[in-house]
Amino acid sequence: MISYLIIDDEYIAHDIIKGYCDKFSNFKLAKNCYDAIEAIEYLQSNHVDVMFLDLNMPKLKGFDFLKSLQNPPKVIVTTAYSEFALDGFELNVVDYLLKPFSFERFLKAINKIELFKTGSNVTTTLSVNSEKSIFIRSNKKLIQIKLDSILFIEAIGNYCKIISADKEIKVRGKISDFINMLPQDDFFQVHKSFITSKNHINSIEGNRIFINDFVIPIGKVYKININKLF
Repeated sequence: MISYLIIDDEYIAHDIIKGYCDKFSNFKLAKNCYDAIEAIEYLQSNHVDVMFLDLNMPKLKGFDFLKSLQNPPKVIVTTAYSEFALDGFELNVVDYLLKPFSFERFLKAINKIELFKTGSNVTTTLSVNSEKSIFIRSNKKLIQIKLDSILFIEAIGNYCKIISADKEIKVRGKISDFINMLPQDDFFQVHKSFITSKNHINSIEGNRIFINDFVIPIGKVYKININKLF
């Protein structure tokens, strides 16, 4: 899961950003902060992956707050002021969103987050009709696979093989790339080399999972994940 923090003194901004983030099943709100001091206190004892940061706030301005952090998370600036954009990129912010921003523009910012791009060959996004999908780079082209069509993913050396309902794709990458990207409610790791889709399991017998004509082993250390089904 990707945890995120919203830092903004406007309540409506929190509602908009959370509403957009709710479209991504692997995004989890860590906390709503309404000024930078509140965010500093939270970050002293908690970790987040992404911050959505407003600039013009009381007590402490957004960039002054950002400069005070030794190891800041990924930052997407959300502000009504365009004149500070250059300062933002000098501070290595992921993107600079000018209010009011659309979901389409928000999506472009999300796709720049390195955590969301877990490998050079694997990215996640939402298609136009909001069906969850992944885009796989294979043989110099991008292939879209809808998440609900994936049966399982198998790691083979430096590659992963994605088995879906209608295709099989081999892509260079680690199985951990997919674990960090796929929604945990629908996919879980059952073996050091296998991730399965919960929705496509036909049956479980002993240490084996049956999905259509495929038999997938269950590793000893991953049996706890199977218990999540019950």
